[in-house]
Amino acid sequence: MNYKKRPPQPDRNQLLVQAHSAMAPTILIAGATGNTGRPLTEILPSLLQTSNLSDHRIIALTRSLTSPAAKDLAKLPGVEVIEQNWVEITADWLKEHQVVRAFIASHNEPNQFAEESTFLFNALDAGVKYVVRISTTAANVRPDCKAYYPRSHWAIENLLSQPEFAALQWTSLQPNVFMNFWFASAVDLIKQYRQTGQQSPLRLMVAKDTPVGIIDASEVGVFAAHLLAQSDVSAHNQAKYVLNGPEDITGQQIVDLVEQHIGTKVDEVIYQDTSAIDLLWEYKYKALCQSKNVIGTTKYAVETAWEGKCSTSTTSKEFLQFAGPKIRPADALNALLE
Repeated sequence: MNYKKRPPQPDRNQLLVQAHSAMAPTILIAGATGNTGRPLTEILPSLLQTSNLSDHRIIALTRSLTSPAAKDLAKLPGVEVIEQNWVEITADWLKEHQVVRAFIASHNEPNQFAEESTFLFNALDAGVKYVVRISTTAANVRPDCKAYYPRSHWAIENLLSQPEFAALQWTSLQPNVFMNFWFASAVDLIKQYRQTGQQSPLRLMVAKDTPVGIIDASEVGVFAAHLLAQSDVSAHNQAKYVLNGPEDITGQQIVDLVEQHIGTKVDEVIYQDTSAIDLLWEYKYKALCQSKNVIGTTKYAVETAWEGKCSTSTTSKEFLQFAGPKIRPADALNALLE
């Protein structure tokens, strides 16, 4: 019987090298199942197909592969869903997965600067070419903002603007106020009234008569997808785009919408109410040993909205040109009640 000599088999490391060398350049979506990341991930594959980036694949990060949102994203063509905490991503991980572009919507907790700047440093070290990040209310992103977390965003943008980071192109999106946040107490009252016929006081952070250009988070994600799909992003490098919805809304107009839904007058309205911030520390951050003094500064973040600095008049023209907003406040409230 003749036996043929078996050729030597490559070891595991050789196989990994071969696999990664054949891997396509990658666009990384951190927080893909979130309120901005999910619509971004859903629309990006089709945008890539009509650009010269059609050979790029998409990695969508999630906290749980078993979540319904993660399972839905895994069905999209060209999207690989991975269970991975973005704060633990290293430069080697980014190189291994051949990441060339990335999206990140960081948390706003006190350690934001440390964690996001570490991610961005690793992106620079790994040769990532472009990052789109979510910032916060444009009027607050300054070094002297009373609220702590806009100062962190200012620090991140200042970091990225330094010569040492020149190889990493970036765009910062500054949505003024998300609709689901601005409508939270209104949604609670409507649901309570429908279930019990009773009303609690309607506590609104918004001022009674000051217009604010609140935006649906999904439209922020859509705009981010358009940026990530651009063949040449140099025109958007170091840009800070202010994002608003298609129309302004005041506190009184929110009350009017609530009354339309419940079919009667709202018994009591408290405008410019920030009492929820105290509850946030008491029921979340206290157990985490976070500073009450630091967390308490969050209530100052809404002052610029009260001062009229967050209206649709501040919207960046590039946002309107690429993916102008379409979701009106009344439509968003209807969706939140479904």
